[in-house]
Amino acid sequence: MNVEEGGGTQVEVVRVFTDAAGQWGNALGVARAGAVEGVDHQALAARLGYSETVVVEPPERETARMRIYTPAVELPFAGHPTVGAAWWLADQGTPVEVLEVPAGPVAVDSADGLTWVRARADWAPDFTFHEFDDLELLRTVHPADFDSGQHYVWAWTDRARGAVRSRMFAPAMGIAEDEATGAAAIALTARLERSLDITQGRGSQLFTRHEPGGWIQLGGRVAPDHPVVL
Repeated sequence: MNVEEGGGTQVEVVRVFTDAAGQWGNALGVARAGAVEGVDHQALAARLGYSETVVVEPPERETARMRIYTPAVELPFAGHPTVGAAWWLADQGTPVEVLEVPAGPVAVDSADGLTWVRARADWAPDFTFHEFDDLELLRTVHPADFDSGQHYVWAWTDRARGAVRSRMFAPAMGIAEDEATGAAAIALTARLERSLDITQGRGSQLFTRHEPGGWIQLGGRVAPDHPVVL
């Protein structure tokens, strides 16, 4: 992000958890901390309107600190912002091995076109999980069905393969429906105690690896999108 001559601030945007063709994914606003000094970060996130916006400090010794905001609240940890920021920093030529978020250090890795982060399941917000047996019924759920909290609705599409179809609604965070939710994927992985291949929203793809001791790896593809000037 930079400050343009006309006084506007450019926020970079990436789409996190795209499919293999680079479609779908959850938009993430990325702001460099130095460019928003004195700016109310929460107000910035609300104005942008993405499910999350991050404010990232310059990396030092392959570690970068960042803060995460939904349109309504600051989060100590979230999945799509950490995966997206890790990819964005590497794309800027400043790759990191660790992202420091308020919840703790998030290890970063990449392999085979996927960006991976490693986090604790208990860092995720509290989600209410709703398992469906009928995929068609899952598709009929509407944001208006929820007036509080964070709700993750899901169904197996191939239990043997660990394949899941899901949606997420979080009015408490100012998010009517989230296109792809990394923290919920982490929480579900811990709940089921197995690695998962998740398709969420319109077609976003998330991958998890279950580890013992409460640690989960979360991976996905990221693609650049058009920047926004405020």
